[in-house]
Amino acid sequence: MTEFDYRGENAVVYEENGVVIRSWPAIHAGDGPVSFSLEWNGLKIVIGGDTFPNKWYIDYAKDADVAIHETFLTPDQLVQWYGQSPQQALGVGTQVHTAPAAFGKVMAEIKPRHAVGYHFFNEEGTRFEIYEQVRQVYDGPLSLAQDNMVWNITADKITERMAVITEEAWSVPGTKEPPKPDTTGLTDPLSDEMKAGAWDVSDVLQGLVDDFKSEHDME
Repeated sequence: MTEFDYRGENAVVYEENGVVIRSWPAIHAGDGPVSFSLEWNGLKIVIGGDTFPNKWYIDYAKDADVAIHETFLTPDQLVQWYGQSPQQALGVGTQVHTAPAAFGKVMAEIKPRHAVGYHFFNEEGTRFEIYEQVRQVYDGPLSLAQDNMVWNITADKITERMAVITEEAWSVPGTKEPPKPDTTGLTDPLSDEMKAGAWDVSDVLQGLVDDFKSEHDME
């Protein structure tokens, strides 16, 4: 883990193997959120995070190949789908988060090669109104993100596509061995009263436990 000051403006927080990641402040709920840019191989991707439109994003995302920024549900949608009061929906939708038209204004200002709006449930009841409000202000290349959407980014073109996946896939080995659990300082969540209610099945499990520990070199 690397700690850095969230107030840093376009500050380098990672630089290795030709990859440079920069950070600048974002505005959301309290001090601390940040936006990032990732620069590699002559390309720049900006990830705004959860944020209200702000001067730092405008300044440091202008040369982005792909600019990702939240575009939230409209106040009407917050009332209809979230059950919020009109007063709450107006505040959440236009002051705490980035409304679709405000997202459009951000992208019209910075003019990325490709804009990506996210941070809303992208489905039939939401996407059309959000798209229309964005398009009232911004007419450039645009994706409204959804799960498993992929962008192939080169110097020549940016292609949006959907990944083909199976929802029944098992996990695959990672690049590192999984870490051993650290139980330091943890308290037992079960009381003695609950433990006393356990039924003894050690006669059928002890052999399995011993074999497993031997196989995985566990003490």
